[in-house]
Amino acid sequence: MTDLVAIASEGLTARINPFGAELSSLTDTAGREYMTDADPAFWSGRAPVLFPIVGALAEDTLRLDGQAYAMPKHGFARRSGFALVDQASDRAVFRLEDSAEARASYPFAFALDMAFAITGMTLSMVATVRNTGDAALPFSFGFHPAFAWPLPGGAEKSAHRVVFEHDEPQPIRQLEKNSGLMRPDGLQTPVRSRELALDPELFRADALIWTELHSRRLSYGAEGGAWLDLAFPDTPMLGLWQVPGARYICIEPWQGHSDPLGYTGDFRDKPGIVVLPAGGSRSFRMDVAVRPV
Repeated sequence: MTDLVAIASEGLTARINPFGAELSSLTDTAGREYMTDADPAFWSGRAPVLFPIVGALAEDTLRLDGQAYAMPKHGFARRSGFALVDQASDRAVFRLEDSAEARASYPFAFALDMAFAITGMTLSMVATVRNTGDAALPFSFGFHPAFAWPLPGGAEKSAHRVVFEHDEPQPIRQLEKNSGLMRPDGLQTPVRSRELALDPELFRADALIWTELHSRRLSYGAEGGAWLDLAFPDTPMLGLWQVPGARYICIEPWQGHSDPLGYTGDFRDKPGIVVLPAGGSRSFRMDVAVRPV
């Protein structure tokens, strides 16, 4: 088992797995855990990094310039070892660079840094993608943290809700069950007056997806229990997901999403793709501020 890297402030401790640069634990000074219990009966993931795609591609195939490359759902970063390139008591940076294995499915030169830092009761995560090659670099990126549901503090699971920064009246999108591709039809939003009351039944058909999110902040929690305040200024899309009945809720800021059903075009032209010029970079930030009971 890979040793976890711990960073801490006076209020929080985060533990990160270099395999996938995955946040595995976030606890306060009382030892209360704010991340998933990763029960394998439901889902053993914790906070996978989604790169160079978010979601699924049609037939798990990345199409570029008439060539086809095998690409698993959510990409390969979550199943890759990252190098620890910087560490202090309150911060750590992990790096994934292209390799012969990566180029077999993604024929580009790149570096992906995952930086974690804690100040007070806030954990900041910043992903930076750099184009280290001569050709333009197309990609998507997403965060996929699974937070405890219920959160510590004694509030009932049924009392938990997500409160958005702004009204979100637009229809939500969902995935086709078998393929994981984006359905063309939208569904009426379950958000009411900026609030989404969480219920496992919401996720019977898979994730709830906002492809044009107005908010860049939200809060998750329940009266009488802890709250998490999330900020994601660089990602215009959001997924919420769980396996119904599990003890977590995934709150996932995204830049990009699954292929639309029927999409057969080039990867570069897919909705949500970022294209970096040679030498360019793009960063995506997610902050998690803990408000314990």
